Amino acid sequence: MKQRNTRILIVLIAIILVLGTIMIYTKGLAFELKYQDSKKVEMNLGKEFKEKDIKEITNEVFADQPVIIQAIEVYKDAVSITTTEITEEQKAELVTKINEKYEIELNSEDITIEEIAHTRGRDIIKPYIIPFVIVTIIILAYLVIRYNQLNSLEVLTQSIGIIVLAQLVLLGIMAITRMPIGKLTIPTVLLVYMLSTYTCTTKLDRDLKNKVIEENK
Repeated sequence: MKQRNTRILIVLIAIILVLGTIMIYTKGLAFELKYQDSKKVEMNLGKEFKEKDIKEITNEVFADQPVIIQAIEVYKDAVSITTTEITEEQKAELVTKINEKYEIELNSEDITIEEIAHTRGRDIIKPYIIPFVIVTIIILAYLVIRYNQLNSLEVLTQSIGIIVLAQLVLLGIMAITRMPIGKLTIPTVLLVYMLSTYTCTTKLDRDLKNKVIEENK
């Protein structure tokens, strides 16, 4: 039964890795709006506003497009609206609705559509690479010392393999499910990392126990 479950797990992991690789090469990874190629307009309303009111307007103008609304300026009397695409027609409609809502007279021609380039995945994870490597080295050194009765090379190989494989499976799942890279990505990576290190210690504990039993026979 145990061997059967192991085989099923191996097949499942292989499927995730293969499908994930295909999705990455064909469609790439999904990103939250703030990391995508997007467009932005900024409008000075001259008065405070409620985000929900602006949201109602953007829902009408941009339909199903994702939108980020941010208050800017010191007195938060200006608004920044970011979305995937803003046409001149959408900008004009947006300005008209904003003018009607707040009884102001913004001129559509004075408002510029700013293009924002996407953020590369490597730039998102770059600040975490060195801390991640340092922590991993410390953990691997601890495992080698703790399980010194086992072959040190095997301890390192198995531990690195489990940690790397766990992250690759997570990447595959993210690619397959189109889970967007964003604010929850790093916490998810850390959670999987902790689970993989726990898996390492569990396996090594079992290997050490089996070795002791064999030596005592």
